[in-house]
Amino acid sequence: MMQRILQDMYIEPDLLAELNEEQKQILFYKIREEQVRRWNERERRDPSHAVKKKSDRRGIQWLLGSDGEVWVWVMGEAPGDKPFEDIVEKLMEERAKKQAQREAQELRRVKEAEIEKKFRDAMAKEKARFVAEKWKEETDDRKAAKQEEEEDRIREKLKKCEEEERQRGEEEIRQTEERRAKELYISLKQEEKRSERDDKEWQEQLRRSKAADEEMKCKARRARDEYKRQSLRAIEKGLVAGLSGLFHKTHLNGSGHNRRHSGVIEHPTPPAEASHSPAASSGQLTSGHYRRRQHRRYCSPVTQSLTECPVWIRPPRPNSRESIIRWFKEEQRPRRAGYERSSNTIAPWFHGIISRQESEALLANAAEGCFLVRVSERIWGYTLSYRTTLGFKHFLIDASGDYYSFLGVDQNRHATLADLIDFHKEEVITTSGGELLQNPCRPRSSTADYGGLFL
Repeated sequence: MMQRILQDMYIEPDLLAELNEEQKQILFYKIREEQVRRWNERERRDPSHAVKKKSDRRGIQWLLGSDGEVWVWVMGEAPGDKPFEDIVEKLMEERAKKQAQREAQELRRVKEAEIEKKFRDAMAKEKARFVAEKWKEETDDRKAAKQEEEEDRIREKLKKCEEEERQRGEEEIRQTEERRAKELYISLKQEEKRSERDDKEWQEQLRRSKAADEEMKCKARRARDEYKRQSLRAIEKGLVAGLSGLFHKTHLNGSGHNRRHSGVIEHPTPPAEASHSPAASSGQLTSGHYRRRQHRRYCSPVTQSLTECPVWIRPPRPNSRESIIRWFKEEQRPRRAGYERSSNTIAPWFHGIISRQESEALLANAAEGCFLVRVSERIWGYTLSYRTTLGFKHFLIDASGDYYSFLGVDQNRHATLADLIDFHKEEVITTSGGELLQNPCRPRSSTADYGGLFL
């Protein structure tokens, strides 16, 4: 299962949801390690590509000071600089003043245009009126002089009114400019406060992000150390995957080697009385296979056609309860999955096909360290349910190959399921969790059917 994930560089979301946080960390580490291995292999195959890529890189060169270090100038901290707060205050005041001046200039231009238009129209009307009266009274010089005086008086009066109107407009513009400058100053101060608050929030987010990165690195480091320690421990105890090949050759050469290519599939049943040594079990399986081969050799073609059934090809993942039962009977029972190491008794920790909720209900009243093993409905393997102080943990066991190992926790490969359980009775599953298998959780009923696996 792990090899297929590393080959495809992809894991299905529902399978990923079954892993706990530490399993996800280790799986991410293995995927990243595979990416680095592929990259290094590609660089070794094509060294000219690496040289070309390196030559295309661009670099920068920092300006150095008299002390040989990178020259840095911080505004407000150099000799002769004003404090940063005074500089910012001055800049905001100048920006507000310039903005108010621009707005006042625009308002002054509009007001001036209105005043000029207003008095230009008035002068035009008065001039027309005086011209009309002058044409009517052009023979009367005295009246004409009087009219001129009146015209001068009205002109002076209009000029005075124009000047007063201009002064009032200028005062209004000045008041508007001052009020606008205050508003802009207050707005800039509020913007500065919001910017400081946003900067504090960003700094807090940055701190949390760095803390999370450090925690991720610590978890990955602990996972690597745990993996190395358990690998060395497994080598010392003789439980490394190298023994699984010998086990598979000894125990499954007769019954499981050509299972998918055989026309007749028979399910070996554990004998009532058998020897406790692996050699005796191997002999029984080999002799049973020899009798089946002799039977097929001397059967007629008609008899063989009646006894043969279609070859079952295992799908990538379980798709029904019937496929799980068939997989267990044809591939796992010959490997003594679910049995005690040295007897034909079903192990007390094996519960067959039960759901996650049923396993947690069985472990609800159990002490810390109690555990059980159930057949997984998501992968070709099993799930180890473990009771902790605060709740439950579920670890996937990959059994798709010729060995048994935890998916995403450690890569120690065990020849049998019982070997894996016995190994973790002395070695913890994860360093951070410290899960040590102590007491098996037995089935509630002595007549449990194990989901039809042993029928």
